[in-house]
Amino acid sequence: MKNTIGIIGCGWLGLPLAKSLIQDGYQVYGSTTNSLKLPILEEAGITPYLIILGPDGITGSITELLDRLDVLIINVPPKLRGNNNENYVLKMKFLHDKIGKSSVKKILFISSTSVYGTAEGEVTEDTVPMPVTESGRQLLEVEKIFQKDKTIQSSIIRFGGLIGPKRHPITMLSGKKELSNGNEPVNLIHLDDCIHLIKVVLENNWWDQIFNGVYPDHPLKRDYYSHMADKNSLPRPQYLTSGYNKSGKIIISRNFLNKNVHFYTDIN
Repeated sequence: MKNTIGIIGCGWLGLPLAKSLIQDGYQVYGSTTNSLKLPILEEAGITPYLIILGPDGITGSITELLDRLDVLIINVPPKLRGNNNENYVLKMKFLHDKIGKSSVKKILFISSTSVYGTAEGEVTEDTVPMPVTESGRQLLEVEKIFQKDKTIQSSIIRFGGLIGPKRHPITMLSGKKELSNGNEPVNLIHLDDCIHLIKVVLENNWWDQIFNGVYPDHPLKRDYYSHMADKNSLPRPQYLTSGYNKSGKIIISRNFLNKNVHFYTDIN
């Protein structure tokens, strides 16, 4: 019998993930912060919950949701861009407390390669994270909260830059000038491979592990984004040709590759 799966955060990644899991025969419960999305989730076959994680606590039937689950996937990125300055760690501490009072014993936390900061050269899961952004710092702190809890089994997937339907960095980079990181490699992952990797972890019961989720090819940014601009009929971004010596990092999904997990969706 397949596990009952819960997904906190049925957005750009969580909703298609839930649909794919349902196609595979899982019973899926999912949360959204937008009441207008509840019928969309229900139509997709997801049992929907309106759950809002906040700095003062959790709004919604979180206890009822958790008590239905075998596995919980936490797919809630920090909102720390622009004027947003939330306490992501505090939100996740409230969730962790609720999980501890529930029957859930398996957690898959969706994190980011931003925890590696400005490391250079090859980066694997054994590389010591040294985040430099507030988002990266708070993600790493939340990772540790779940890792230290020995009453649950938890795994972490650190995804690289997410690309897929209506989401690609070239839309923001197009036409920009004097960019200084053209000699750095890209570290991207397509939505379809994100879903595939999550399902592989669930199907194989790979718990208490950390995985990098980044496509194995790493072209230079100047080459890759010029190609993607041409492909989408957009102005190319312009990169500086001198005065920049940083080589950047190549994030290796070693723990997946060592288990012979394949990546299927080309970033091009």
